[in-house]
Amino acid sequence: MDHLEPILIGCIVGFVVWVIVRCLIMGFFTVDQSERAVKTSFGRAERVGKATTLEDPIAQNLQEEERQRYCYPQVRVIHPGGPYFKWPWEEVHKISVATQTMNMAYDPDTPKANSQGTVLEAVTKDQLNTGLKGQLRWRISDKNLYAYIFGVDNPIAHVMGYFVSILRERIANFEAPAPKQLPGTAEKPEPAAAIGISINDLRKNLSDINDHMARECASSEARYGIALDASLITGIDPPPDVESALAAINTAYNQVSSDISLAQASADQKIVQSKRAVEIETLKAQAEVEPLSAMAAQLATLKASGSGVLAAYLRNVRLKLFSESGRAILEANHD
Repeated sequence: MDHLEPILIGCIVGFVVWVIVRCLIMGFFTVDQSERAVKTSFGRAERVGKATTLEDPIAQNLQEEERQRYCYPQVRVIHPGGPYFKWPWEEVHKISVATQTMNMAYDPDTPKANSQGTVLEAVTKDQLNTGLKGQLRWRISDKNLYAYIFGVDNPIAHVMGYFVSILRERIANFEAPAPKQLPGTAEKPEPAAAIGISINDLRKNLSDINDHMARECASSEARYGIALDASLITGIDPPPDVESALAAINTAYNQVSSDISLAQASADQKIVQSKRAVEIETLKAQAEVEPLSAMAAQLATLKASGSGVLAAYLRNVRLKLFSESGRAILEANHD
């Protein structure tokens, strides 16, 4: 039995060393500045009481029927710093929350799809198969880490599918906003959509489409734990066989618009000239009427001063006229 004592002591010492290394030395960990961590004990994440994501402002973008479907518990988030300690039965899940950028045509499940993840195809309202190019900026939300780590199997694939479905629906139903009424006109100009070329409308309203995508995708943070910071559609390209036809139509449309603008400018110029002519003639008439009005006012004042004042004024006027005239013709009185 004496020869078993060293073996037993060695086993005990080895076990103690393993416990020290496994539980103490390897139990410490740190979290980088761009990371967040969640610790689980026997597979269960540490929760913050009974709080859920529905109590967080990120849930305000969810529709009423979605609130119960995307109700996730709020977990305790380990912020950058350390060292922190964990027991062997605990596991630490570290997630980078840095903002990332990727092509909006990227398919996480099939990277070779959409022309190697470079062009996303969509159908317009006039049945044209067009290609979309752009970038998508996203980040993992530290307010809903449970959804990203435990709630969804492949969160980025869900978010990309969600984004693409909204984008294609928008492209298929997009109509250019009605133009504003021109000042000084009673009728509104013909909408640009009246020419029936949806690609032109899409190209001219890229900012409106990007704003719409930002609003519609605001609920992705509460759904999948990924916040879409911005989407930037940079290009909308029609099929090659349609590009030349669109160029010809655009050229003709621009020519017509130019002719209409020139005609409108000429008409406006003539209207301004007519208004000025009317103003000039009005001023002339006022200049001719003003002395007569002043004389009438003076005669009314003289008449009001007495019955003989007006007669004396008329006599003086006649005498002045007779003195300035070279010949006077008087009507003879036959009586």
